[in-house]
Amino acid sequence: MSKPVPLQRIVLVAALVATGGLAGGCSSIDRLAAIGERPALTPIENPTTQPGYKPVQMPMPKPEVASYNANSLWRNGSRAFFKDQRAAKVGDILTVTVNFTDKANIANETQRSRTSKEDSGITDFIGSKTITTPATAVLPGRILTTDSTSSSDGKGSVQRQEALQTTVAAVVTQVLPNGNLVVEGKQEIRVNFEIRELIVAGIVRPEDIQSDNIIDSSKIAQARIAYGGRGQITDVQQPRYGQQVMDVLLPF
Repeated sequence: MSKPVPLQRIVLVAALVATGGLAGGCSSIDRLAAIGERPALTPIENPTTQPGYKPVQMPMPKPEVASYNANSLWRNGSRAFFKDQRAAKVGDILTVTVNFTDKANIANETQRSRTSKEDSGITDFIGSKTITTPATAVLPGRILTTDSTSSSDGKGSVQRQEALQTTVAAVVTQVLPNGNLVVEGKQEIRVNFEIRELIVAGIVRPEDIQSDNIIDSSKIAQARIAYGGRGQITDVQQPRYGQQVMDVLLPF
């Protein structure tokens, strides 16, 4: 006999389904209003004013006090003698070359088996022959006899190959105390009724920026690179909201 489902769980499931339906309804209305229209590009905004933006905090060395020697143009703690035009301050722009190639091929297999058997070999330890029936019917032929067998066979494999090559302009949003730069760039391209988005963010060293103000994505620390899209093609590739809700709620 199955246990009754708690009322709290029923209420929670109903609330989740209702929330998903309301969210899907609002989104559906927006999509219906955009029928026949091109997807709108998002306006250019200050990244530091966007919801969820948080300044980056990293371990920093002690600040070095700048000092000048007599009859010398060199300043202690300076990284260069002449000033160049590479990005160095908040609001400066630099070009990020995204060159990402990833390939993985992993295969694992584990097999395990175990068989055990225990037999006491004692057949008349408690004098079963002296006990009349029907009591002898419930007495075991042997005092202890056990058998067990267990086995497992697990296999797993991963095959992945990804490649992304493009460029995007990024803006310096923060200068850390040690001189490293926090950069963030976003690019949107609309082709017919589909928008492709490229987002790059992370921390770079001024020394890694080339003389033409370009830096490779492999030299970005804490790199966050996102490449995706939105529009009619993306909508067709995604399952319906109802199906996504059922995928989360159904236990089977």
